Amino acid sequence: MNELQYPFNVEYLIKNKKRIKKELLLKPGLLDKNIAILGGSTTSEIKNMLEIFLLNYGIKPKFYESEYNKFYEDAIYGNEELDNFNPDIIYIHTTNRNIINYPSMYDDEETIESKLNDEYQRFELIWKKLKEKFNATIIQNNFEYLYYRLLGNKDASDIHGNTNFITRLNQKFYDYANKTNNFFINDINYVSSCYGLDKWSNQFYWHMYKYAMEVPAIPYLSFNLANIIKSIYGKNKKALVLDLDNTLWGGIVGDDGVDNLSIGPEVPSGQVYLEFQKYLKYQKSLGIILNVNSKNEYENAIAGLNHPGGILRPDDFIIIKANWNPKNINIKDISEELNLGADSFVFVDDNPAERQIVKNYIDGIAVPDINVPEDYIRIIDHNGYFEITNFSSEDLQKNDLYKDNAKRSQMMATFDNYEDYLISLKMKAEISTFKNIYLERISQLSNKSNQFNLTTKRYSLADIQKINDSDSYIKIYGKLEDIFGDNGVISVVIGNIKNKNELHIDLWIMSCRVLKRNMEFAMMDKLVEKAKEKNIKTIYGYYYPTLKNKMVNNFYDLQGFELISEDEDGNKIYKLEIDNYVNKNNVIEVISDEER
Repeated sequence: MNELQYPFNVEYLIKNKKRIKKELLLKPGLLDKNIAILGGSTTSEIKNMLEIFLLNYGIKPKFYESEYNKFYEDAIYGNEELDNFNPDIIYIHTTNRNIINYPSMYDDEETIESKLNDEYQRFELIWKKLKEKFNATIIQNNFEYLYYRLLGNKDASDIHGNTNFITRLNQKFYDYANKTNNFFINDINYVSSCYGLDKWSNQFYWHMYKYAMEVPAIPYLSFNLANIIKSIYGKNKKALVLDLDNTLWGGIVGDDGVDNLSIGPEVPSGQVYLEFQKYLKYQKSLGIILNVNSKNEYENAIAGLNHPGGILRPDDFIIIKANWNPKNINIKDISEELNLGADSFVFVDDNPAERQIVKNYIDGIAVPDINVPEDYIRIIDHNGYFEITNFSSEDLQKNDLYKDNAKRSQMMATFDNYEDYLISLKMKAEISTFKNIYLERISQLSNKSNQFNLTTKRYSLADIQKINDSDSYIKIYGKLEDIFGDNGVISVVIGNIKNKNELHIDLWIMSCRVLKRNMEFAMMDKLVEKAKEKNIKTIYGYYYPTLKNKMVNNFYDLQGFELISEDEDGNKIYKLEIDNYVNKNNVIEVISDEER
């Protein structure tokens, strides 16, 4: 829904939230998650706004909401309702109103330091108690600045200043976040500064309703929080599809010529486009895939990308579509070539007509309404399309991995026999039981893989850690490398041991980058091997269809499983007796972690 993209029409959202919620509940494949909100102020409208943003991201939340300002009591002493709720995510909504002891001008340095540590330790105790009881993902607000400065500008630098105190307390929160898994900061200090601190701290809403910010600011807070949650569960976008003329540079390269394009430090308009290109280059360094979709002659597009005033070059893009085809057709082609769903893309184009066509014809794609180039960065950035919660080494290499895939496709075209092509890749796989070093990547993969995800389950890092610590599961990962490079961890299987000799597959996922390269057979061979070590006799597999995973609807048939049931929605249950199982992989050299 466009109304749920930044910038918001806040009055419209507040007025129509029930209708919007009703429409979003009709979306297929919603992911159910339990979210506990422990509030230091009134949170009911925050919950309402958070719900529609999460539904828009494909997450259906069920909420527990603490009583007013009972966040500490709920965390430390607990209650039966919260205990039975079993939250997946706990959001602690505290603000500067919940700081108990601010410094005074009469305090010496030692007293202020003691107050600072007391405030921090109160919250650290909350986090540790919640982690110990629920092992859930925790999202904690930092603190926004007060709307007044008793010491004026000196309030920021003097240890007696409230601004200085909040800054130092926030830093302690950040230090904890940096060393703690499944703990994230909801940066309301940034959100409030963007919104405007005077408006954010509207005293009427506090004294009348005990809201710590004015009600029109709540969609901004809730949207920022929703971006963290959707990132945890793999709902981020993965790629940008970019127009060229008047998007990456000023002017039309085919009409004005390369020399007359506005890009570079010489003129103000050129500086704006250069800054936007730098921003996109940073996004690429974080693993965001850049692509071009431009109505242009290909040679003109390449010439524009080689303009000496720009910073992006043709090699920065995975796919360049510079032609006269409709842009929605180009995007579908890019989607197929990258093997990514259309909902993985953000389409950026200065032309409102082109944006509308893409919105109309491509479901799930994000199309920000950019107008003037000075706003391009702000609108894309504030929409949180690429919110980072977990970051792996594979993200840094992602563009190279997709380029390597393009080389594999070119090489495949030179072979008449597909098996000969696979053998020529000289593939080696490391397939083994979960290792701590890969848990973050395993969680990330479970949340990103859609087309090859048989059960559509999603796992946070906390979920994966629970499974890794349990003896009730067989859990294996797979890494794959070949003559073109290392793909990293690209496949995960989790099986739940039941009734001593049965294994029920809860999760089987694989990255789209390695489809049709026999890795699924290599993983199956290893799974059977591990199952036999546990005296398993029967493996049960499950397939739950979605709009995205139709390509694996006959996966278990190909693996030799027997279909034992199928309901009217296409949900299937399979079983495999493994006594006489015969290995199927014959093109990948498998090296277990123990052998390494």
